[in-house]
Formats: sequence, C-alpha cells, structure tokens
Amino acid sequence: MRRVLFKGSPRRIVSALGWLGLLYLAWWFLAPPSPASSRSLDCKSSRHRSFNQVTLSGTPDTKSISQIWLSLETTFKAYAPVPKSLPHEPFTSQADFPPIEAIKNHTYISKEDGRTTRDRHVTVVNELPEYPADIFNGRGIVMLAGGRYNGYAATGLGMIRETGSSLPVEVWMKDEPEEKKGWCKELEKEGMICRRLSDYIDVEFLKHGYQFKILTMLFSSFEQILFLDADNVPVRNPDIVFESKRFIDTGAILWPDYWKHSGTPILPFVVGLADEASEILRTEQTVESGQIVWDKKRHWKSLCLATYYNYYGPQYYYTLITQGWAGWGDKDTFPTALKSLHEEYYMIPHKLETLFVNGTIEGIGMLQADPSNQEEYEPLFLHSNIIKWNPREFLCVGCASDKHDPVKASFLEREESSINRHLKEHRRIFNIEDMQKLNIDPEPLIWKSMEHNVCKSVWANADLCIRTREHMSNAFGYEFRSSRAFSLFGYGDQICISK
Repeated sequence: MRRVLFKGSPRRIVSALGWLGLLYLAWWFLAPPSPASSRSLDCKSSRHRSFNQVTLSGTPDTKSISQIWLSLETTFKAYAPVPKSLPHEPFTSQADFPPIEAIKNHTYISKEDGRTTRDRHVTVVNELPEYPADIFNGRGIVMLAGGRYNGYAATGLGMIRETGSSLPVEVWMKDEPEEKKGWCKELEKEGMICRRLSDYIDVEFLKHGYQFKILTMLFSSFEQILFLDADNVPVRNPDIVFESKRFIDTGAILWPDYWKHSGTPILPFVVGLADEASEILRTEQTVESGQIVWDKKRHWKSLCLATYYNYYGPQYYYTLITQGWAGWGDKDTFPTALKSLHEEYYMIPHKLETLFVNGTIEGIGMLQADPSNQEEYEPLFLHSNIIKWNPREFLCVGCASDKHDPVKASFLEREESSINRHLKEHRRIFNIEDMQKLNIDPEPLIWKSMEHNVCKSVWANADLCIRTREHMSNAFGYEFRSSRAFSLFGYGDQICISK
C-alpha cells in the first residue's frame, strides 16, 4: 500500500504553503519582539493618524500683507503718543490691589500731553484701513514660539492633536535663527506650518516679546483665529470655540485674569471712552491673553488699533493701561481697542481656576473655561504660566544649554522645586481628585506629547526618552511595545496605556 503524504494537487500544496508564508510574514511584522503584556491595553494614538485631511493655509500673500503693515506703520509713526516714554515703575507693594489714590497719582501725564495724545489717537482711528478682501481665509490655530519657547510649544502643539483638533496650525517665530532645525518640516506632517515675522517686517524694531503676539494675529493667513501662547495646553478639543454661540454672535472672545483694572484715569480720555480723566475702568476685570479667539473680518479695525497700542507698548501704552501693577504687557491692549471702537466682544464670565502642584499650595497654571458653556465652569485651556511643560526642564540631568531650548538645572536636579519629589518618585503632578471634580485628566496626555518629542522627533534625546518613559510607566501605567512594522514605518515604539 502506498502511503499518502499530501492529499491534493501540487498547485494546491504550493498555494497552501504560500498562505502559510504570508501568515508568518504578517506575524513577523506585527508581533512584538518581547512577550506581550497580559493586561488589556489601548494602543491608539491620535499623533499617528494621518493629517492629510488638514488643509494647511496656502502660500500667504506676503507682499499684500507687508503693504498693509507699511501703511499702518506710516500712520503709527506720524501720530506717536506724547510723551515718547512713560516710566514703568512698579507700585511699592504688590501684595494688595492699590487704592484709588495710588492709581490716580502713580503715573503723571500733563493735561496738554493727554490732549495731544487723544487727538493723535483720533487721527489713527480715522485712518485705520478697511478689511482687505481676498487676503485672509478660513480658520485655524496660531501659536507664537521661537527660541526657548520652542520646547513648550512642542508640548502644546502635541496636545492640540492629542485632544483631537483637526484645525490647521500656524507656528510663528521671529526669524530663522529662532527655529529648531528640521522641526518645521516635521510639523507639516501634522497639519502645521511655520511662519516668520521677518518675512513681513523688519523685526529689529521689536523691542519686547510682548509685541510679537499681535503681529502673528495680524499677519496670519487665517480669517478666524484661535491664538494660543506657547505654554498653553488645551485640556479638551479646542476646535469647539468657533462653534460657540458667543463667537458666532460677537466674533471675539477674551478670558479674565486675576486682577481688576489698574490703568491710569487718563486712559479712558486718551482712547475716547470719556471726555475727561475717569475711573470708569477701575471695576473692570483685566484680560489674560494666553488664549484669544478673533474674527479678523468683524474686528479688523480693533486689531489694527491694538497693533498701534503694541507698537508703542513698551514705552507708553503698557504703562498707561496697567501702570506698575501686575500684568504689564500686551494683554489688555485687546479689550482697550475693542472698547475704544465700541465693538462687541464676549468676556468669559467664569473666574479662572488655579491648578496647584499635588500636595502643595504652589500654583502650576491657570485653567480657563470653555466659552460654549455659559452656565457652568467647564475647563478648556491650561495656561502653564508658572511651571511649563518641557521634558528637558523636567528630567534633563547635566544637559548642556541649547540656544533653542536652554536648560540650566532641571526640576529633577533642583531639590527645592515643588515637583522634584513628584519626578523622583514617579508621582502625578496634578491632584487626581481635583481633576476628577473638573472632569478632566490632561496629565497623561501631556506626558504622551512630551514622550513623542524626546523619543520620536527632532527633539529626540535617548536619556530623556528613557527617563520620560520610566515616569509614564510608573505614574500612569503606560507600556511601550514594539512591533517590527511599527518601527519599519518610522514610528518607533507603540505607546499603550493599561485599561
């Protein structure tokens, strides 16, 4: 009797072997080199999805925008405020809000100079250009980065995508030397593009960083803008701001700061809000400009007027608006311009919340409300103005300074830091109970964004990658699993979080 080793035709045998070979190749590509965890893991990552559907702002009309600026600058230079410079002298005590007598007498401006500046302000307003058609279009997010702020921006930009935003993003820097080599090319893969102020203006006239923000908004190719500071981290998808009724109704949304208005009483007279020196702004809440929503078409002239205030900001208007109290800078130029032109805007009614380092009374940042919810406070933005999220500043040990991301001593190296023990012991920095009350938990995603930067991008650093992953594993239960296919297509290890 003949023993049958294989049943079927040689063609079927070859076909079966071919399928077995394909199955083996699939296993070889997809299986992790090391044994997989028995825990249930979620390995999805919004950073790895395709952003080809995000429409990057096209090549901007640089020539037309530059001409707008030249026209504005000509007007600004012709009608400078008087005197040319106001002294920026802090109040004696910053502990309590200054009394009215201190506010009234802190900055001296003669009646003659006040009248001259008011007349020049009227002329500037009358010469503000109409909104230019066919130059700006669409909506998107604008972020100001550059130099040491690049590291913070890298985290914030990651969070924009981690929270699900699909809006195009413009990342602005002063000039080419402030860019991190290769970073802008990398950002394009995520629907983001770099812009330079130096392509539009002579940046040498910019004497203070506070002057940059308004120019990024003015020059941005978007018509509708969500501006975010480099150290601002969205805790939920920020795209909803454009769908909020308040934006649809007014076209401009501003968020409150901690303090009441401390501007000199001559301010309302100068900007046309009163016929003489007045205290009408004293009870107003000041603005925190880590996030601004602005429709340029509806609020073009007020944007140009705010640009005038910032053009003369460091030497005049910043002091006129805030004097020596906290908040000196660009932030209150926005509502001042809107009020001066009697343009409607929406001021978030909810007080901002301060987030504290877990187990301490040290603030870590300002948590600002979602404009979509007028009735209840619901957080949307974490402006990390106190402790900024940058893995180099958190975990770097003995790192040499880098002009794009300078680090002297990290929080891990500074025993006096409020987050030193949290990093050493791999503990959360935010109090999880506070996060649960607010119905958010941004910290795991923030670390996920930072891990991407130090492990998979032009910011990659092997030692920082190891330290970051060690902290994520211990603090949040992240696992890092490799598959040959994942690495083959340039993603490195796959991030998973245990359920």
